[in-house]
Order: sequence, then C-alpha cells, then structure tokens
Amino acid sequence: MGLAALDVADIFRLHGPSWRQAQHAHLSLGQLKVMSAIEQCRSAVLGGHVLRCDACEQVEIAYNSCRNRHCPKCQASAARRWLEARQAELLPVEYYHVVFTLPAQISAIAYYNKAAIYGLLFDVAAETLRTIAADPRHLGAQIGATLVLHTWGSALTHHPHVHGIVPGGGLSLDRERWVACKPGFFLPVRVLSRLFRRRFLEELEKAHRNGRLQFFAEYAALSEAAVFADWLAPLRACEWVVYAKRPFAGPEAVLAYLSRYTHRVAISNSRLLAMDERGITFGCKDYRAKGRTRYKTMTLAAHEFMRRFLLHVLPHGFHRIRHYGLIANAGRQQNLAKARELLHVVSDLPPHAAEAAATISQPRFVCPHCGAAMRIIETFARGQPIRAPPRQRGAV
Repeated sequence: MGLAALDVADIFRLHGPSWRQAQHAHLSLGQLKVMSAIEQCRSAVLGGHVLRCDACEQVEIAYNSCRNRHCPKCQASAARRWLEARQAELLPVEYYHVVFTLPAQISAIAYYNKAAIYGLLFDVAAETLRTIAADPRHLGAQIGATLVLHTWGSALTHHPHVHGIVPGGGLSLDRERWVACKPGFFLPVRVLSRLFRRRFLEELEKAHRNGRLQFFAEYAALSEAAVFADWLAPLRACEWVVYAKRPFAGPEAVLAYLSRYTHRVAISNSRLLAMDERGITFGCKDYRAKGRTRYKTMTLAAHEFMRRFLLHVLPHGFHRIRHYGLIANAGRQQNLAKARELLHVVSDLPPHAAEAAATISQPRFVCPHCGAAMRIIETFARGQPIRAPPRQRGAV
C-alpha cells in the first residue's frame, strides 16, 4: 500500500481482528477501545453530514471523527483550538525547553503503573523546576511551566519523558518585580538532574510503601520491600537525563513547537511508508547518529507494530498536558496580569477572551476548493445509508 493511502487505521482494519483474537487476554479495555475508535474514525460507521459551500456550491460528504486522543487523524483540530487559547497567554520573554526522562529501569515498571509513575514524573519535574528557580542562588523567582507527556521513542518503544516549556523568568518572591534569567541560560541542568533523581526516588518509595505499585512476571519479586530497596540502589548513583535546549526564537517559535508536540500521538500517519508482506515500514530517527544518517527506516511485523502503538495508550482521564506554578489553571489570569504589569506590556485580549477566540476564529468546515465556509445541509446517523449528495446547479 502506498504512502498516500496508508494510515494507522488501515493497519488496524486489516490486521487488527486476527491479532485482537490472539491477544484478547492481554489487551486492556482501554487498548481495545482505542483500536475500535481508530478503525471507525471518519467512516460511515460513525455517521456524518453533507456540506455545501455557499460561495462555489461545492458539495462534500464528511464523516464524523472518533475524537479519541490516541487517533492520528483527530489531533490537528484539537491542537489548533488549544494553541489559539494559549497564544494570548505568552509573555514577551525568552522561553526555554527542558526535558525530564526516566531511566530505562523505571520505564519498565511504569508500563504496569502508568497513572502512578506518569503522575510522579509530572509532579516531581514541576516541583524540581519551581524549587531550583525559587532558590536565590539561581533565580529567586516564582515561575510557571507547561509540561507535556510523551511515552514513546522514535521506534515506538516505551520511553516516558516530559517536555517542559518555561518562560525565562518569573515573579520575585514578594511579587513586586519580574526576575529575568540570564540571556540564553535558564537553570543549571546538573542541579535540576540531581534534585529530580532524589525527589522521584523518594516519592517512588512512598508509592511502594502505600501499595500503589503493581509488579508482574520478571518484576513480581519487587513487591517485597527489601527487594525493591536493593533494586533502587543503583538508580541513586547513575545519572538521570535532564537537558535544556537553546531558548526559542520568540513567542511564535514557542507556538510552532507546541503545535508539533502538545497533541502528538505515538506515530503520525505521515511517518508510515509501506504496508506489505514484510510488515509495516515507517520513518524513524536514530538519536545516537548525527546529520542525515540519523534519519532511517524501520520495518516491523504488523502485530509488533500494533503492540508497540498500544503501549502508549494512557489511563482513562489522565491529563497529558499540565500547567504548574504561575500558569496553573487556578491563578493563571491573575498571575499573567501581574507579570504583564511588571513587564510593562498590555494584553491584546481581556481575561478569558483567548478561549472565546479559539471557538470563533475559524469556521468549523472550510471548502477545499475555494476556502470559504461550508454549512451542513444534511446529517446521517451511525450506520445510516448515505443518499447521493444534491446535484449542483448547472450539473448535467
């Protein structure tokens, strides 16, 4: 199957039924729901509507989306709405990109403890940033951060890490002035890494004592406190990966980055190259290589591709984008207003206008032929046969 037609739904539709039957006992209800949603997305099974463009009178049939957050087809519009709401919240300062990654040993047990360990990853990463930033030896300020969870590597392996987008400064501890970072430098990475390691292991031990962790198969013995303590010991000595990239080149670059990262799923349809008797071929990166040699292709058997894709299904209700500190949901508007006052800038939008703008800035349906807005002239329910679209004026 060629590039133009191939997407994850094609793989699930063709290979999913047999694999689902073979793996039934090993698939969670959440994984089964994700498979079903992706298979049905934008098909007649979910119903849809007939659209007409009032400008050029073009008629189109549009099937409903599954709106599942793991579906590659459904993320573009969700990302656009989210970004439009965030755009008015950006401050005229440097923004930094910080990444916190869990060691492979913890990633291995995280798969069976997603809510607990992913939650710790979020909270400890945010606590680490805020603690070091508040220290007068470093910044001495209250900062805000947006953290985005990714659980995959380029080859679809399980690799939990959070990407943090952080303004380059914050409010002084008495909230009377804006404290800016040194140009091009946010916080010392080694200091962040050491605190992140210590605090995460402390919270992981606490979760173990409170019975919040489960262990299976080769890790079953870790349920014993002494065995778990011995298993943790080497993790106290190894280096944990925390790194900061160069600051973004202005707020527009922050939005461009967020548009690629906030609503990303394990693999986009654009990375899929072929589906044939060898399996599924897709593009990936080898981060150990440099230059053009880092861009490679990988072929996996269809069943292994589906297994890896479903490794990244999140627990029901688990939020993969979270805001902390100055931009936490509770006090965001007041904190941003104070920051703008101290930075001597005026917001273009009144409070809460960003969310309203996101709902009205673009028409819901756009004509692919002339770009005008399209309106719904007929709807059809799930599984309902579709009548031929109304004939355009002048058609023979």
